Amino acid sequence: MKTLIVIPARYASSRFPGKPLHLINGVSMLARTAGAAQRAGKAAGARVVVATDDQRIAAHAKEIGVESVMTDPDLPSGTDRCRAAAELVAPDADFVVNLQGDAPFTPPAHVSALIDNAAKGDVVTPVIRLGWAELDGLRERKTTTPFSGTTCIRGQDGRAIWFSKNIIPAIRAEEKMRRAGGLSPVLQHVGLYGYKREALAKIAKLPPSYYEELEGLEQLRFLENGLSVFTVDVEASKLPSAGIDTPEDAAHATEMLKAHGDPHFA
Repeated sequence: MKTLIVIPARYASSRFPGKPLHLINGVSMLARTAGAAQRAGKAAGARVVVATDDQRIAAHAKEIGVESVMTDPDLPSGTDRCRAAAELVAPDADFVVNLQGDAPFTPPAHVSALIDNAAKGDVVTPVIRLGWAELDGLRERKTTTPFSGTTCIRGQDGRAIWFSKNIIPAIRAEEKMRRAGGLSPVLQHVGLYGYKREALAKIAKLPPSYYEELEGLEQLRFLENGLSVFTVDVEASKLPSAGIDTPEDAAHATEMLKAHGDPHFA
């Protein structure tokens, strides 16, 4: 299966202009994200390309040795930019991974897990099964930022049934399960996607769906339109796997590197 890893990277951002070029511990966010993509792509023979709308980002991609392609600045989402790049540079790719340029601490293993399971769904995406302490932490965060963190329920075959900004499933016998030890039944979703080419083409033509707009979750559009979404279990990282949206997020990331070490230099 021929695989393409696309890194959508826009310069314009109302909250953090030029963030793909922002340095974290001396290394740009784009260089960090591209490094993870290249390490995962090397093992799978996958091509890596940055999809941008700005010459400054294209120039930086060249500096760090990553291929780039210019895409329409009016494209509405990273998914649309991903598809446009795929059509331009690899129209024969069977599987396309969308690795956002503002997710610099994505473990290469997460990307590899999608590629290894590419045949199992129209869309493939990672989930992390939370321990009880991690679930307690997620609940605490939601008391102040209720739309942080997405959870997932799935069938026995690994296919997603639903995603929500609420914590699902509700756990009626939670105390009994806690006493039994082990992990909680809650799966936290990681916002990383791999698409079969035909699924990506279909998604790009679909309007926002009802529940997608209610929850603010693009993946609900996939489910509401009958696409299969296969979930892959991955290990949690000590570093934030979510996108960096603000300068404050970047400052927090720098502190996390000081505490846990910098994988870019490992």
